[in-house]
Amino acid sequence: MAVDAADGVEIRSALVRLRRTTGLPVAFGGLVEPGRRQVRISELSGTSTGALSALAVTSGNGLGGKAVALSRPCAVTDYSVSRQISHEYDLPVAAEGLRSVVAVPVVVRRRVRGVLYGALRAAQPLGDRTLGAAVAAARDVEQALVLREEAGELLAAARPQPVPAPTGSVTAWEQVREAHAALRALAPRITDPALRDELLRACGLLAPGVGPGPHEVRLTPREVDVLACVAAGATNAAAAERLGVGPETVKGYLRSAMRKLGARTRGAAVVAARRAGLLP
Repeated sequence: MAVDAADGVEIRSALVRLRRTTGLPVAFGGLVEPGRRQVRISELSGTSTGALSALAVTSGNGLGGKAVALSRPCAVTDYSVSRQISHEYDLPVAAEGLRSVVAVPVVVRRRVRGVLYGALRAAQPLGDRTLGAAVAAARDVEQALVLREEAGELLAAARPQPVPAPTGSVTAWEQVREAHAALRALAPRITDPALRDELLRACGLLAPGVGPGPHEVRLTPREVDVLACVAAGATNAAAAERLGVGPETVKGYLRSAMRKLGARTRGAAVVAARRAGLLP
């Protein structure tokens, strides 16, 4: 998988948060290069030199390489003299004046995707609070990368598949409806505006409505989200979990949509929404 510039932005944001929550003067990190067992340090925060910029850290070597190889956080109190790590990168670390360092791997679907580092220019223990904050920052990056991958997979699955006619295979049509519901549920969680817009455009391809005319139904995006979940067979509780809202909120959107569609039941609302071109 190619290193995405947007993934680098997630690393950069995590480093800023790490420094803010811990008071560490220096943080840096990077992503595993495609097809190689090494991390390229691409993001620096609080550094005073360029010694660490673009440094390639091989799995197993140094503190970060050890974190990659073991898939767990690693820390040293005095980098240059530590017996817990190898010392291939002593020169750039010394040039930046770093002593106490923690390295936390970013692990997505059991695969290390990158490393976050935090460091002091003094040889002193970092403490549980600092180590916990570094792990939390890495978890934030992991969640963001998982969301990005899920969005990419849904888009890849949606693009090449022609929308089947209603008279075609029931199974194929239900798969389209499930994909539509999943895309709509995922879109609000995407922080990248361009990717979010692309997801919503993909939703439009799966449910190509004719556009609201003077007498046609106008539903809010959230009302469509709820109906899409219902159309895929979700209960109110399941729809709430998928959309990240409360069950009562789902009920409110559903009641509003049913009123606009002139429907008395959930099923009738779905049928009316499909006739209006709002759902596949």
